[in-house]
Amino acid sequence: MRRIGIDVGGTNTDAVLIEDGKVIRAVKAPTSEDVTTGILDSLKSLGSTGALKDKKVDGVMIGTTHFINAVVQRRHLTKVGALRLGMPATSTLPPFCDWPEDLATLVRGGVWMVEGGHEYDGRLFMPLDEAAVTKAAEEMKELGLKSVAISAIFSPLDNTHERRAAELVTKVIPDAVITCSSDLGRIGLLERENAGLLNAALADLSRETIAAFEKSIRDSGIAAPLFITQNDGTVAEASQARRLPVYSFASGATNSMRGAAYLSGLQDAMVIDVGGTTTDVGQLKNGFPREANSVVKVGGVRTLFRMPDLLSIGLGGGSHVQLDPLKVGPLSVGYKLLKDGIAFGGKQLTTTDIAIASGVLSLGDKSKVAHLDAATCKKVFDEAARLSEEAIDRMKTEAGDIKLIAVGGGAFLIPDKMAGVSEVIHVEHGDCANAVGAAIAQVSGECDQIFKDMTRVEAIAAAQGIANDRAVAAGAARDTLSTIESEDMPLAYLPGNSVRVRVRVVGDVAAT
Repeated sequence: MRRIGIDVGGTNTDAVLIEDGKVIRAVKAPTSEDVTTGILDSLKSLGSTGALKDKKVDGVMIGTTHFINAVVQRRHLTKVGALRLGMPATSTLPPFCDWPEDLATLVRGGVWMVEGGHEYDGRLFMPLDEAAVTKAAEEMKELGLKSVAISAIFSPLDNTHERRAAELVTKVIPDAVITCSSDLGRIGLLERENAGLLNAALADLSRETIAAFEKSIRDSGIAAPLFITQNDGTVAEASQARRLPVYSFASGATNSMRGAAYLSGLQDAMVIDVGGTTTDVGQLKNGFPREANSVVKVGGVRTLFRMPDLLSIGLGGGSHVQLDPLKVGPLSVGYKLLKDGIAFGGKQLTTTDIAIASGVLSLGDKSKVAHLDAATCKKVFDEAARLSEEAIDRMKTEAGDIKLIAVGGGAFLIPDKMAGVSEVIHVEHGDCANAVGAAIAQVSGECDQIFKDMTRVEAIAAAQGIANDRAVAAGAARDTLSTIESEDMPLAYLPGNSVRVRVRVVGDVAAT
């Protein structure tokens, strides 16, 4: 198996070639403003090493911050028609009611609420008002809306109303891009609906971005399928990622954690990923990032779908350094490091300049930072270590010292001894751990729903089958699937031996 992994960070775009489980080549290129140029440059750099000559590549895995940046920066978003199936309930809190007003104004194309949905135990709440759905679709068409988000109450338990509504909307608007909330979220109407609305708002951007990625791969002369990394440490083929772009949120940090596990051989440890702009701290469980169990805000919007449990702080290789009084971060020069850093002829003192002055890094022109004495450098390093220790402590789930894997281009900021850490592990190719994580990623499938009138064994088997089918649909080879999470909870207050089952499986990318 030969794969290329690419991760687009705020400062650098990293690319690695992995062959038969080994890192053959790793390169870095500055992230470009349009992102795709950086990807093309990194592929060209990889090709110039001769590592790709006359070799068939089985897949190109790209991790991107394109989509979450669009939400955070309020750019490149599409107007969305919000269709909710839940009347006469739910009218008090309409779609977009808890969004920041500036973001809601950009995304809200119109709101339609009609009768439909199910109860928590799967019983029908109200019959779907198909005439009202068709009328809503006609009004959306008149407004020129082509991106639609459909949500129904308790649709993760029974999604038939969302599916039927999607069919009716497609009849009226054949070229509509439709997001059903049951494909994304878990139980919790507003948060699940918000995830669907964000996904729909990214419809045009995901189509254009993934098309640009595919063109970059073709232009570099590589004939291989494209996969986009997801925020659970896995990948999805381009068509699936184009349909559900929100699953790439926070995938960069997740890639680094998976890469850290792969490069270190550890399945359970804390990981600190120090990039050029931010530092992300998370915990590995069985080789995958621990998932957040609470509501996660994205760009100020409450969502509830699979996301890694991460803590991000403004510390990185490009962080601004102020000496009097001492302050490190949170501002960063980002991808302008090679232009703005003092060692490179710029005027902004950064943590990279400190590392060059102290001899930790051999980059740029050391004479330009010769005025920084050893005591000053030590103070800056101590402050960076203090910030990191605080973040690690906040992410611990139990007392005692833990093993820490330090990765990322800014990992020189992490000392070999830290409070609360039993061992600090720096790994070979750790500066490209994000791209390694992308290259070795598997494909996942998940099921989280309530089953009734079944035995526990039957319910678990049914959930397993659904999760397997979803993994295969996302590009996994069925014969490689394995279960990495399985939990079930009897619901005594519901009739019919009801049990909630959550199963998550992973498998290798299917051969093309």
